[in-house]
Amino acid sequence: MKKFLLLSFLLFLSIMSSKLSAQTYQLTGAPVINTAGWDLVPSATATGDFVQLTPDQTSKFGAIKLSNPINLKYCDKWKVEFDFRIDGNGTTAYGRGDGLTFWYLSNPPTTFTTGGGLGIPANANGLMVAFDIFNNSTEGQMSKVHVLYGTNNMPAGNPNIEYNTTANSTFHSADLNPTQPFVGATYKHVEVNGEIDPFNPNIWLIQIRIDGVLITNQPFTASGGAIGMGQGYFGFSAGTGAASARHSIKNAKIYIDKVPILQNTVTPFVCTNPATGNGFVDLTSYASQFVNNPANYIITYYVFGSPTPIAVPTNFQYSGNTTISVVIKDPSSTLCDNGDARIILNPSPFAADDVTITACNNNNAGVAYFDLSTAAVTGVPGVTKKYYPTLANLNAGTSEILNWSNYPAANGTTVHVKVTTPQGCVDNAVITLNHFPVVVVNDVTLRSCFLETNVSMGSFNLTTATVTTQPGTKTYYPSLQDAINGSNQIITTNPYIAPNGVVYIKVTNANGCYAIAKVTLIVIPPVYSEILIDKIICVEDKTTLDAGVGFTSYLWSTGATTQTISNVGVGTYWVKLKTGDCTITQNVKVFASEQPVITSIDVSATTVTVYANGGTPAYQYSLDNTNWQDSNIFKGLVRGIHKIFVKDSYDCEPMEVEITVPNIINVITPNGDGRNDVIDYSALGSKIDLTFTIYNRYGAKLHQGDKTNNYTWDGTSNGRKVPTGSYWYSVTWNENNKAKTPVKLSGWIMVKNRE
Repeated sequence: MKKFLLLSFLLFLSIMSSKLSAQTYQLTGAPVINTAGWDLVPSATATGDFVQLTPDQTSKFGAIKLSNPINLKYCDKWKVEFDFRIDGNGTTAYGRGDGLTFWYLSNPPTTFTTGGGLGIPANANGLMVAFDIFNNSTEGQMSKVHVLYGTNNMPAGNPNIEYNTTANSTFHSADLNPTQPFVGATYKHVEVNGEIDPFNPNIWLIQIRIDGVLITNQPFTASGGAIGMGQGYFGFSAGTGAASARHSIKNAKIYIDKVPILQNTVTPFVCTNPATGNGFVDLTSYASQFVNNPANYIITYYVFGSPTPIAVPTNFQYSGNTTISVVIKDPSSTLCDNGDARIILNPSPFAADDVTITACNNNNAGVAYFDLSTAAVTGVPGVTKKYYPTLANLNAGTSEILNWSNYPAANGTTVHVKVTTPQGCVDNAVITLNHFPVVVVNDVTLRSCFLETNVSMGSFNLTTATVTTQPGTKTYYPSLQDAINGSNQIITTNPYIAPNGVVYIKVTNANGCYAIAKVTLIVIPPVYSEILIDKIICVEDKTTLDAGVGFTSYLWSTGATTQTISNVGVGTYWVKLKTGDCTITQNVKVFASEQPVITSIDVSATTVTVYANGGTPAYQYSLDNTNWQDSNIFKGLVRGIHKIFVKDSYDCEPMEVEITVPNIINVITPNGDGRNDVIDYSALGSKIDLTFTIYNRYGAKLHQGDKTNNYTWDGTSNGRKVPTGSYWYSVTWNENNKAKTPVKLSGWIMVKNRE
């Protein structure tokens, strides 16, 4: 074969450095490609954003490879991608040749290799994917993909993978020149995916696409020197023979993704039993230091350098320094296994440390409560600890402290702890229990003036209670138990509205220790004037109001600031009385005395009887507002108009009514002579509701005088003359005054009728 196309194969392998989820090997860059970490083999050159493997000349060779070999031991799946371009003028006789290859080889090319081999040296071992553009049989152009997973040793003397047909290890595509020609000015994009057969690590499942078109998807079995390959180099090569072409690659990416681990190395404390020189360790107990959720992974342990897994990693026996290799596989992902983890076992003597721990003697209770497990007597993980009050108890295994997480102790108490490592090493340590300095608080009292809206309550500013001079955070509670529990905290501390009582202030310092102070709340009661009381005066009078002595200041509703105010009439007044820092508003009323009311007046001949109600008895009566009497009866009054005056014990302006004492007729002789024929009260017709009534001696009504009969009676009843005799009469009316005082006139009358 005179000319071969060098196949470019890009492998995606999962290789993780510590705490990285992915590492990518790239051959990229613009405007200048970055070849750091890669080795160029002449005549390959980095030009602009691509690597030119060969110039457009005959008998040229070039290659580029990663500087360091990669071990695919732990990689189950991989993917690669890159761009290639084959162009140039070619030769007159043969046109363009030969092609390029991507490979993973244990023995990559280092010097010139003939064009027919596409830059792959004879007897190269590994995986080779070639893009061949020269048909050695017809000496014409073609575009074929060749795959070899084995040794490049056919045909003998001039090996060329185009002619290697090892069963299950090779692939040769049809000529793609009609649909996907490799030669041209445009770069073609290649993707290669590989996966190790889970049942046979010597079989790789290979999938190749060019510009998205699937070329092959099949298994390949390692043959020859590829069987059991431990490591190899990734790279590209190309060669020209009698024909020429320019072979270029760019945007090459080798992704190496391993299962991510948290750290590469764990160096736990381990010790050996002095009696046997051996120790035992549960290697699986360190899995969580390599990965989160170890149950999601398959983890295998090896003595470093041994190919055989440790059969019982939960109880691994060691004697001297031993390195354990840890391989971590994620069965749910496409990531490669990670074999970078190490457990370094370097046995050393075990010794527990004496330590001191400090806790709070809260509220100066005399004891503090300690969590003994917080005493850092050792940094060795997985140890067991047992606590005892004395060394004698520890040695005898008696009186073990079981409430170690909340152990009460006085200041300076010591506890002895027996520490046993997972490997069975034992040592004792002393834990000294000290108290933090106590928080010093004092009980205090706060006083507040009463609230005028509710004199049993006061408004307090709890933050002004000076319960300590030490720094700390204060919280406020309604009860001692609330303060201890930290429940029902008082949020509104100013103003805090409360009656007489107590609250509690919890003072917590920077160490988290606290003390509780009681704050007594006293509501200062109001001080009222005992002599300032409501008064009753005559409506026309004035009076003096006196708040009394003993107050710091006075402020009346009149604006006066004196103890007394004078010349005040009927009304409502207030005064602000200050005692100390507290002020109370006291109201006082001056009432008008209730005036008596003349309820009725009885007139009997010349006697007038006055009836009064209301006001404040005893009443006094007068006809002239000058001469007053206690009796309500006036005698010997002549007919006509009279004034009646009444006043009560307040001696205010009297009530006054005007009454009429009518002409009293006691005998009528209704004989038609024009003299004393009728009783006539028409003179009282101007009075309100005037009526008079005639009764016989048995109380039967005989006649009623009203407007219809002009208030007269002629000695008849129902049109007939009444018999001669004595009859009773009653005359009632209301006087024409504001009170419409009722007046009643009663008496007897003699009627003399001739039969």
